[in-house]
Amino acid sequence: MKNIKSHFTFLKAERSGILCIIALIFIVQGIYFYTNPTKTATKLFSDAKVVAYQQHIDSLKLLALNTKPKRYPFNPNFITDYKGFTLGMSTEEIDRLHEFRATNKYVNSAKEFQTITKVSDSLLNEIKPYFKFPEWVKRKKQKATYTNKKYLEKEGVVLKKSDINKASIEELRKVYGIGEKLSARIVKYRTRLGGFTTESQLEKVYGLKPEVIQKVWKRFYIGEITISKIDINKASIEELRKVYGIGEKLSARIVKYRTKLGGFVTESQIDDVYGLKPEVIEKLWKRFYLEKPTIAKINLNTCTLEELLKIPYINYEVADEIMNQRTLREGFKNFEELTKIRNFPADKIEIIEVYLHIQ
Repeated sequence: MKNIKSHFTFLKAERSGILCIIALIFIVQGIYFYTNPTKTATKLFSDAKVVAYQQHIDSLKLLALNTKPKRYPFNPNFITDYKGFTLGMSTEEIDRLHEFRATNKYVNSAKEFQTITKVSDSLLNEIKPYFKFPEWVKRKKQKATYTNKKYLEKEGVVLKKSDINKASIEELRKVYGIGEKLSARIVKYRTRLGGFTTESQLEKVYGLKPEVIQKVWKRFYIGEITISKIDINKASIEELRKVYGIGEKLSARIVKYRTKLGGFVTESQIDDVYGLKPEVIEKLWKRFYLEKPTIAKINLNTCTLEELLKIPYINYEVADEIMNQRTLREGFKNFEELTKIRNFPADKIEIIEVYLHIQ
């Protein structure tokens, strides 16, 4: 305690010095507050200037609150929840868009966007100017506007399309990559077909490269062709070959089967020709019709085994069983009894009836 107390013990001269220092501090502080620095600050920031500055700040704040954020072009297929809210869309409208995109489908127009999301007309008109779709969507729309008889614009040149089924050799030669031989070959193949009906038929012309074919369809389109149908029972091999998908072998096979039948009596019989695909058969009936031939019917109750074997769909086993059943039944009363014979082709009974009669 004595040591601590000794630190606070001062001489009379020391106490006088401390009082002088304290007095000097107060004097300096008074001079600071009541002299030039205070007056200078007041002059720099007068009340009028402070008020004007505050009003300017308030006006900037108000402008910031009333100004909408600037919008930039965007793809509507990738609108997030936050983006949708800033655009003014409701939660339900955003969810409809996300559900549609979850099926791996894309919105390709403003109208389709409204159909999917069900946004109002006013909101759509406000945001659709900012829609930005990929370039392939634009190209697809441009391509869809072209029809076979409209104009094709490319590299500043407007080309009027022509009907390829009426194009001359000279017109075909205008396509870059088609010379005299190829143009003549196209016309020859077109004549054999009776006219092109599909774009894929042009690919069958020998020597035509894919890039050249692509250029052909920029100048030509497939117009409607009038086909005069002929009786398939009188068609030659060459006439049958005009059907796209029927070559030399198939046309010969059709004629051979027709001869065996004595002529087609129903359209379904053409289905039995081996190698004929359903899509080819459909094209065949666009060029041909069926006129039933005159069939000399035989009496089911008096015919011989050899005569039965000439009837389509009846083989030796079935013919022999018919002869046995006819003896046991003492003659057939109706055609329905035939369907009860073992291995008889019941699904062909309507065709078989054409060749038979019962007395």
